[in-house]
Amino acid sequence: MAPVKKARRARRPLLAVLSRKKGLYSTRRLVEAARARGFRSRVVDVLACNLVLEAGEPRIFLAGEELRDVAVALPRIGASVTTAGLAVVRQLEAQGVPVVNRAAAIAHSRDKLRALQLLAAAGVDIPRTVLARGGGDIKELIGHVGGLPAILKLIQGTQGVGVMIAHSEAEVDSILSTMWNLGQEILLQEFIAESRGRDVRALVVGDRVAGAMRREAKSGEFRSNLHRGGEGTGLELPAGYAHAAVRAARVLGLDVAGVDLLEAEAGPKVMEVNSSPGFEGLERATGLDIAGAIVDHAAHLASGARRAMAL
Repeated sequence: MAPVKKARRARRPLLAVLSRKKGLYSTRRLVEAARARGFRSRVVDVLACNLVLEAGEPRIFLAGEELRDVAVALPRIGASVTTAGLAVVRQLEAQGVPVVNRAAAIAHSRDKLRALQLLAAAGVDIPRTVLARGGGDIKELIGHVGGLPAILKLIQGTQGVGVMIAHSEAEVDSILSTMWNLGQEILLQEFIAESRGRDVRALVVGDRVAGAMRREAKSGEFRSNLHRGGEGTGLELPAGYAHAAVRAARVLGLDVAGVDLLEAEAGPKVMEVNSSPGFEGLERATGLDIAGAIVDHAAHLASGARRAMAL
């Protein structure tokens, strides 16, 4: 009698987290959440990837080994490695791998001007904004954003870096002149007085807000970013704010997004949309499993891709 062969256990699906460092809070939490949901996981450093291009067979090699059988990928791409990160995301897309935040959506979110253009065109309420490219009457530029004080922002910047406030024409002129001489493009933006020193961070996953908090700046600081000493408090978002956050993410094509909203008298104004939002402060402020919500969405994308292949 022939021996009965044991059925081989199917390998668990592989979730790839595109991140430079395994030890980062958000990366570590996503790996934990993936394993708790039955995924294998691998942290992929986009700067360590070699991309092989052949007709009909795009491949990725990491440490001399081909990266295979990725069920779904979660980009956690820092601003400093955007170009390399987008190349890896596009390679995965070419392989047919579902990606939580596609390359085009990430690229739009990283360009503050492009993101605001798309949001404004879609009718999303944003602070009045002017791209100051060089030259022009300072008084006229200030008038376009409703007067002083005014916010000035570098087009590329994260965690409050490159964000300044000006209280006089002379300050606006000095900041603009300095940035132009450095070859930087800068946005001049409406100052929402009633929201001074605070904003709302809503983390959108799919078609809902998975968690939200109000961030308040430390004394003497107008930027509320937690990286700049701000404090976060869990918040039950009013329906109008949740709708604005989800709509902003949808306009940019993002599955997962950190949407920063200003609390204006007329209602929420979308200030910024982040395609790779940290959520350590949000999990601590709310006690919610944000990592789990993100991985659940990734699992949904992976199962949808498997069903499509089976048809």
